Amino acid sequence: MSEYKSGFVAIVGRPNVGKSTLLNRVVGQKIAIMSDKAQTTRNKIQGIHTTDESQIIFIDTPGIHKPKHRLGDFMVDSALSSLRGVDVILLMVNAEEKRGPGDNFIIDKLKENKTPIFLIINKIDKIHPEKLLEIMNDYQSQLEFAEIIPISATEGNNVETLLSEITKRLPEGPQYYHEDQVTDHPEYFIVSELIREKVLELTREEIPHSVAVVVESMKRNENDKVQVQATIIVERSSQKGIIIGKGGKMLKDIGIKARKDIEIMLGDKIYLELWVKVQKDWRDKQNYLTDYGYKKDDY
Repeated sequence: MSEYKSGFVAIVGRPNVGKSTLLNRVVGQKIAIMSDKAQTTRNKIQGIHTTDESQIIFIDTPGIHKPKHRLGDFMVDSALSSLRGVDVILLMVNAEEKRGPGDNFIIDKLKENKTPIFLIINKIDKIHPEKLLEIMNDYQSQLEFAEIIPISATEGNNVETLLSEITKRLPEGPQYYHEDQVTDHPEYFIVSELIREKVLELTREEIPHSVAVVVESMKRNENDKVQVQATIIVERSSQKGIIIGKGGKMLKDIGIKARKDIEIMLGDKIYLELWVKVQKDWRDKQNYLTDYGYKKDDY
């Protein structure tokens, strides 16, 4: 009988290449929020894929980009720190986009790393198959990859092959987490992320990067529902107006959509209360970043 294998895998790449989509697919449910807006993921999110033969702990990182404020610094430091102590690194790129300065920046960082690096070419369902060889050759000219695996995280193409190739590279080791566990993040964190996802989905362009969500409390009420109280933090009064919406409609819509996802995640009935609070320039003030969950000691 072969020995059990386990290990850690970092997923890195530019913003919006599909890292969170892949993570949600391999764990079988939503633990990382998804949006067509760049830089959606802000913290390192661990997802756990367990089989009878192995356990793979995936670390989904914030998209690596040029920081414009302290929150941006946190995101990039967080992403780069995930490369330490892992067994495999997945560099994910978008098949629809040419290699750019952001990809080159990440590749330069990876050149210093001795860990096996897989090139994951995502969104292959969006391109003509003949274009794939050109993409592979282009990236191979920049770095020697242990494996090159084209996938579609949305459709699931080649994801099983990816998991199989990762498992081959893992050392023998213990099962770190219970077989039913899909993430190491507390429920408070996942709930706050699901609410933030709906804000990103429903509001205009000026909102996304200046919004944070803090879950104040989660407890069962007298009607046997889990009562969730959360505050949406923005930087300007005008943004608060947009999130509340005319007659409170936008805030209500955010709440309805978030509640559905939270109920699926918790497997319980939810009563969700949302407030909106203005905190000027919170993304550039370390005390607020810490209060809102972006702690330096996380990396």
